[in-house]
Amino acid sequence: MAVCGQGGWGVTCSPSQICALKGSTVKISCNYSYPPNPPKYSSVSVSPSGPVEEGKPLFLTCSSDANPAPAYTLYKDSKLLSWSKDVYSVPSSTSKDRGNYLCLSENHYGQLKSSSIFVDVFYGPKLPSVSVSPSGDIVEGSSVTLTCSSDANPAANYTWYKESDHRPVGVNRQLIFSSIKRSESGLYVCKAFNYRGGNVSDGVKIDVIYAPDLPSVLMSPSDGIMEGSSVTLTCSSDANPAAKYTWYKQGENSSKASGENFTINNIKHDHSGNYYCRVENRIGHKNATLQVAVVAGQK
Repeated sequence: MAVCGQGGWGVTCSPSQICALKGSTVKISCNYSYPPNPPKYSSVSVSPSGPVEEGKPLFLTCSSDANPAPAYTLYKDSKLLSWSKDVYSVPSSTSKDRGNYLCLSENHYGQLKSSSIFVDVFYGPKLPSVSVSPSGDIVEGSSVTLTCSSDANPAANYTWYKESDHRPVGVNRQLIFSSIKRSESGLYVCKAFNYRGGNVSDGVKIDVIYAPDLPSVLMSPSDGIMEGSSVTLTCSSDANPAAKYTWYKQGENSSKASGENFTINNIKHDHSGNYYCRVENRIGHKNATLQVAVVAGQK
C-alpha cells in the first residue's frame, strides 16, 4: 500500500493485504519518503560557550537540515580542518585553537556555509622576546628603548629587572632611557604575566660606550728627579671600549711611548719638559699634561 503526496512526500506500507483476527494487534511496517533538498540552513556551535581555558576540551558541532543528510566541512580562519563529521573535538585546547570557525554543509543538491563563530582561548604568556632600539652602538647620553613582546590572552602585563636585582626598574611594555648613563649598562630581563601565569625573557645585555674621561697622570718619584735615575709616568682613564694610551713630549711630533706607563731610564737633564698622555677610543679622546724637572747630579 502506498500513499503519495505532493512534492515527493509519501508513505509505503507492507504487506499490501493484512489478515487478522478481530480485536488483535497488528504491526504494520511503513517507509517514509521525503523530497530531496539542499541544505536549508547551516550552523556551527561551540561547547563550552564562553572562553576556553588552555588545556581544557573544546567541541564544535555542525548542523543542517537537508535530504539526503549533508556532509560537513569545518574551516578555521579559512583553512580546512575536517570533513564528513558533525562534531570536531579538541581534547586539550591551545592558543592555536583560537580563531574564527565556520561550517560548510553539502549534499548532491547544493551547499551552504554557516555564519562564523569566534572561539576564544585563554592562555599564559609565551616566552617573551626583547628588542633594543637603536640596534647598533649605545653611546652614553643617547636615547635607548627596550621593548618586550609576548603572545598571551588576556594581554600580558610587563615588569623589567636588571641583573639579579629583585626590584623592578620598569612596569611597562617599553623600558625607555631618554639619556642613558654608563651605570645603566648591564643585563636586563622582562617578565610577562597575566592571570594564567608568567614567563621571563632571556637576558639582553646593554653595553653603554663612552669616550675617555679626563686622564689622571702621576709621576714616580713625584719630585727630586736626579740625573741618572729612573722615572715612571702613569696615565689612567675610564673609557668604553678600553682606551689606547700614547705619550708625547711637548714640542715634538713623534710619540715617546704607548701604554699606560712610560718609564725613562738613566734620565738626563735634556729629558726635562712637559709630557702629555693622549687617551683615545673610537668615541673620542682626552689629553693630560705633567712636568718633568730633572735635577743635575753633584759633581
